[in-house]
Amino acid sequence: MTKQTWTAAVSALLFVALAAVVSLTPVPFVSWSPGTTVNLFEPVDGQARVEVEGIPTYPTTGELRLTTVSVTRADSQLTLPEALLSYWLSAREVLPRDAVYPAGASVDEIRAREVQMMDNSQSSAVAAALRAAGQQVREYPMVMGVSNGSPADGKLKPGDFILQINGKEVSTTDDVKAAVNKVAVGEAILFKILRDRQELTQTIITAASNANPAQPVVGINLTIGYSYEPRVTFRISPDIGGPSAGLIFALAIYDMVTSGDLIADRSVAGTGTITGDGKVGAIGGIQEKIAGAEAAGATIFLVPAENCADVQGVSTAVRLVRVATLTDAIASLQELKDPAKAGSVRGCV
Repeated sequence: MTKQTWTAAVSALLFVALAAVVSLTPVPFVSWSPGTTVNLFEPVDGQARVEVEGIPTYPTTGELRLTTVSVTRADSQLTLPEALLSYWLSAREVLPRDAVYPAGASVDEIRAREVQMMDNSQSSAVAAALRAAGQQVREYPMVMGVSNGSPADGKLKPGDFILQINGKEVSTTDDVKAAVNKVAVGEAILFKILRDRQELTQTIITAASNANPAQPVVGINLTIGYSYEPRVTFRISPDIGGPSAGLIFALAIYDMVTSGDLIADRSVAGTGTITGDGKVGAIGGIQEKIAGAEAAGATIFLVPAENCADVQGVSTAVRLVRVATLTDAIASLQELKDPAKAGSVRGCV
């Protein structure tokens, strides 16, 4: 073997080794692509995916599809070739990892966050749907989390509604914070709570805040919760998390508890966060969700108004309908049933 041949062979081997290293080296990005859809009106294991008990319900027809994005898992890494492939393929996106998963968060923390957001979206969806259907919904300050070893540990639980503090009614999270701040460190506070539809009282001795020794704390995180007569059960795969199914959950419940057939044999998909008073918010991965819905046979896709700019130029056979509230979505779906009114339904493009 000549010197030139030997040099060429070594160079080729080094190139192959370098290419192999580069191809296996993880990069700080994640890939988004069209995910699966879930028809909320289709039973799972012989049970309704969304079940409402305690008030009259009515039959539904058609398909109402929750949409998802297939994303690189929190416990997986994207390699450079995979990132480049995702970048060039249609209906896919590549995003910085920190834009999707909080920097420094563990896989368990990320998963817990996704589950919490899903739980919150379901609670808000029920409240919005029942209100739209004329059912009574009450709001209360609600315990969202209890710090381990805190004064409230073992006495308050996530999901507890706080009705009174020291005999005075509270209606907002600020009311609760103000009531706790009124007492001294080491003083007892009497909480009246609603847990599993039963009223209870708990006495909690305040402790000093780690940040300020003069600041009394009980060790709870608060949000607004909703109380209503019906019992609503969701049977959704635990692999699906986050807040973006709120609008579709609300529409499913509304269609079930009202006598009019809202979906009416159509295949409707959509996405969007929702608040307890029915406001629809933006989500990520809208183009991927539209592609997934079209592949599943949907003919109508409900797009949050704030996402309309993200679908400009998207080529799809699915009718894209702009919605800013649950009321918008209900009105649009009703009008689309009537050919004479369908042309007035506002779209994104």
